[in-house]
Amino acid sequence: MGVSMIKSGVCVKTGPGPGARWKPGKVGSKNSDLMSKRHASEALDEVQGVSTPASKRSRVDEYNKSTTATPSANGDDRNHNGNRVEDLEKHGDDLEDDENAVKEPIRQAAPTQGYDDLYLDTIDRNVLDFDFEKLCSVTLSNINVYACLVCGRYYQGRGPKSHAYFHALDEGHHVFINMETQKVYVLPEGYEVKSKSLDDIKFVSDPRYTRQEVMAIDRTPRTSWTLAGKPYVPGFVGMNNIKDNDYVNVIVQALSHVGPLRNFFLLEDLSKAPELVKRTSILFRKIWNPRAFKAHVSPHELLQEVSLRSNKRFTLTHQSDPVDFLSWYLNNLHLGLGGSKTKPHSSVVQHVFQGRVKVESQAITAKADVNDRLRFEEAAEVKVDISRFLFLTLDLPAAPLFQDELERNIIPQTPLTGILSKYNGVRAQEHLNHRKRYRLVHPLPPFLCFHVKRFSQNKFVSERNPTIVTFEPHDLDVSPYVEPDPNHHPSNEPIYYDLVANIVHEAVRAREDVVDAAEEKKTWKVQLRDKATDEWVVAQDLFVDKIRSELLYLGETYLQIWERRRTPGKGKGKA
Repeated sequence: MGVSMIKSGVCVKTGPGPGARWKPGKVGSKNSDLMSKRHASEALDEVQGVSTPASKRSRVDEYNKSTTATPSANGDDRNHNGNRVEDLEKHGDDLEDDENAVKEPIRQAAPTQGYDDLYLDTIDRNVLDFDFEKLCSVTLSNINVYACLVCGRYYQGRGPKSHAYFHALDEGHHVFINMETQKVYVLPEGYEVKSKSLDDIKFVSDPRYTRQEVMAIDRTPRTSWTLAGKPYVPGFVGMNNIKDNDYVNVIVQALSHVGPLRNFFLLEDLSKAPELVKRTSILFRKIWNPRAFKAHVSPHELLQEVSLRSNKRFTLTHQSDPVDFLSWYLNNLHLGLGGSKTKPHSSVVQHVFQGRVKVESQAITAKADVNDRLRFEEAAEVKVDISRFLFLTLDLPAAPLFQDELERNIIPQTPLTGILSKYNGVRAQEHLNHRKRYRLVHPLPPFLCFHVKRFSQNKFVSERNPTIVTFEPHDLDVSPYVEPDPNHHPSNEPIYYDLVANIVHEAVRAREDVVDAAEEKKTWKVQLRDKATDEWVVAQDLFVDKIRSELLYLGETYLQIWERRRTPGKGKGKA
């Protein structure tokens, strides 16, 4: 008997030969090995009595094993995890997509309750140094910079794709502070930490003072301690000499002890000022920080801005003249604070240092007489001009060329009042083809800067005058050098100034085996007066020590800052 399968049904041949015909077979008949044909109107579920598989696509073997159904107590089919099989099958596509998708990072708006101080024990205050320029250590960007409080490095941003975020994941350092807002965050969670235990770090990063604290600086002696237990006096701290920037260090140290200028930078909010003014303010506030972690500061951040603004005229790798830097620095601070180039006393810088001097100028003419001799005309016209100044230049007498009777070159000395006679209005000096006389004009500025001109240069060599300038740090009477004006000051009363800072030059030979003036290296140090104790301190880079007032003049004085005494009368009164 021949058998033929047609689609899903079974046909049976009724007999042999070509005359036989085909008829459908029946399931369960004597031909039980054959299946009957299903009518098109019948449902497959009704014919077979089983449910339709819910799976839409095949699963891998491991997934099939994990979803193998086991009978539960209530008759439901559940897998070994307790999940309903039909639920897993219903959401099978979603689960597969979730496995392939990248998980979003978990971000928190606030710390978990009870874990407010999480990771704060990992902060290392000994490695924190906020004096350096705020640049990301990866991108060198200064925008949105965060400092890691565990290792002290700077990174940009705190988002899921930022360098600070990856640093937190890679190194396990979780606490960061925003250098602009002083807010502390925990990464990678991203929430802000508001803990009083971080206030000391915020104060070191950006010190802020009240008016009462600033007013007490010059009145109350104070001593502070570093993290290592080393005592120091705020305002009299060392300053890093990165390479050859000691000429900047002494100027910044001296200006930070000029009372009105210091108080302005300590109290005013200069966050929106030009970068040079802002960085000067931060450095001044760190110099006077009574809660510092270390007994020194670094001018690196200020030096970077100075180098940029001066077109690399003043850098930290090449030494320059302190007076040249002072002139550039004061003028740029004046302009940065909104000062005018033409209007006098338009900023705190000019209020403190700017004064007036009367200059009488007379042309020098020479004519040959019958004996072929030169003579000066006494009837030449005299021109009078009033000029403004920020500091006064004092000329030293020429150094001796020959040795004394003991065959030694003695070091000459001259009193400060002797070189100040340049401004008495009587002594004339020749400059090019003019004879000039100088005299100060009322009102005098609160602070006078004197530049002792030691260096001169011709076409061949640069020369240094080693003459010592002797002076007393108190009771400098400048009334003989001022044009009398009863409207400002009685003519018979003295005008006393007291020394605030004295910048001293030192010549150090670069090599001991070479005896040549060209091999001398210039170094600078500054002597500062502590008004609270009336004691003197000498600071040279990181070295800070006390010095007796009787020994101040023994060095080669180069720049001095004197403060006018508020109460007239002779004596060592406080300004």
